[in-house]
Amino acid sequence: MKLATLGGWAALTCAATYLIGFALLVTVLAPLGYGSQQIDPSAVVAFNATHPGLLTGWNTVIYIVNAVALVVLVVSVSRALADAAPTAASLSRAFGLVWATLVLGAGMIANVALEKVGQMAGQDSDAAAQFWEVMHAVELGLGGGNEIAGGVWLLTVGLGGWMGASLSRLVSGLAIVVGGAGLATVVPVIGDLAGVVFGLGAIAWFLLVGVFLLRRQRTTDHAHA
Repeated sequence: MKLATLGGWAALTCAATYLIGFALLVTVLAPLGYGSQQIDPSAVVAFNATHPGLLTGWNTVIYIVNAVALVVLVVSVSRALADAAPTAASLSRAFGLVWATLVLGAGMIANVALEKVGQMAGQDSDAAAQFWEVMHAVELGLGGGNEIAGGVWLLTVGLGGWMGASLSRLVSGLAIVVGGAGLATVVPVIGDLAGVVFGLGAIAWFLLVGVFLLRRQRTTDHAHA
């Protein structure tokens, strides 16, 4: 299978992980405070005890599966940029792999924390809640509390694709907008709104770039047939 095809399917996989994550967030996890500053560690510990595996599965999808697919997409997009914008291609590969590493690390930490919390909860639920709160802060610092790494990657991809015309204007332009929203997540006044824009915008971008890469590979294959 060609790299562009792999990248296209990887992008669609990334979009799917975001959609699954959002769906579970708004339907099941919102009452626990997920996605807000008012998350209740005690409620999370109790939820994890009564719904074993659900949070672990959620973390696995939004972090680990996403990170694996993201690595493939990063390499594929870098290759697409390479001929027309070699500097942007190299930088995008570096920034993208850093982001994927952080996302993977966040998922591994989140799941190990849940496993430990499950062991602690029966003996000391308060200690379990305190432990989870600390580990959740580490998790957010790596892959969920801000979107700096993802924002820088998307900005680099968008600017490289725009200047080199190696991606469509729509794919490049949306990458720039979503990347800017990712950087804006560090601004306290607009951080939450920027996070929503980044998350929803990233879904749209993953879908667009996935279709773009698959179509381009199909066109290339037909041209060489």
